[in-house]
Amino acid sequence: TARSHARPPSSRSAGATSLAAAAALLVVLGCPGALRCTGFAAAAAPAREMKSVKQIMGKPRRHWVGDGFHVYPVFHDLAFSQELSPWLMFDYASPEEFPPSRSRRGVGQHGHRGFETVTIAFQGEVEHGDNVGNKDVIGPGDVQWMTAGSGIIHEEYHSTNFAKTGGLFEMCQLWLNLPAKHKMTKPIYQPILHGQIPAVPLPPVGMSTTECAALADSGSGAVVKVIAGEFNGVRGPAATFSPVELWDVELGDLADAAYELKIPEGHNCVVFVRRGRALIGAEGKEKPVEAQGVALMHREGSTFRVVAAEPGTQLLILGGEPLNEPIAAGGPFVMNTKEELAQAQADYRSGRLTR
Repeated sequence: TARSHARPPSSRSAGATSLAAAAALLVVLGCPGALRCTGFAAAAAPAREMKSVKQIMGKPRRHWVGDGFHVYPVFHDLAFSQELSPWLMFDYASPEEFPPSRSRRGVGQHGHRGFETVTIAFQGEVEHGDNVGNKDVIGPGDVQWMTAGSGIIHEEYHSTNFAKTGGLFEMCQLWLNLPAKHKMTKPIYQPILHGQIPAVPLPPVGMSTTECAALADSGSGAVVKVIAGEFNGVRGPAATFSPVELWDVELGDLADAAYELKIPEGHNCVVFVRRGRALIGAEGKEKPVEAQGVALMHREGSTFRVVAAEPGTQLLILGGEPLNEPIAAGGPFVMNTKEELAQAQADYRSGRLTR
């Protein structure tokens, strides 16, 4: 297994250790804007390298998961399909005000097997607990990366503190498939704090090095927060079982500015507009995507173009090498065959899921 995809030992402390090592990448934050912008102010990539838009999916209807997560099922009917592999599902809870409460809002104990859950807190706090002994709270900008593997039973709620105070709550949860050979791996929990996620400046297309440096110094420029995978030579802290990209992108205060981002040839690429409005696609062939909408890109090409149609537009970009393996999904279990799925369900009912 390639080192970039190697997993840490299955313990919280080991996960934190791998994250601490990756945190060294944060030196990029102290680099002069001119240094980080070198090479990005060049002309646009040739058209033959540009990824084109395959499909636009608009904002879906929301539904409740438990009583704490009011979510948009972002992937619509493409969830659990080869079209988005290795990603399986994407639930997004847009900003919503919750009053103070004495009750726990969320989802009680439930089991998982065969995949990973990735939870990002944007506003508010999410509390996690599982049968392995992990118990944690993530706040704004933090990520909880949980590998269910052979089986885990966990619960997810608004944190006790957030429930008491109330306030704005915004988060998302992604389900990421595991390759067949790793589906029965030992469960792992990676807590990733916002300070451990490197932020890489993203200059607009055609901007000079001097202009880029000034924009970076002003704090109003675009930024790519690399949670997983690599962007512009900077690797995110999440350890993964297959090549994956997960980037939290803020397009800054410049309206109508165009940006180009590189993602490996052959990878699936999903561009989610979390806030604002974007035009996605090659110049002259852009397609508009509204807030909570998605652009699914063709796998061909290694660069895609995004225009911020509104100041403050924010994106979440998901990429990854397709696993090209059968998907057998049912409830909270994702395996490769119907027989494996039936076994997971039987193990859960009999109390053997985590043994």
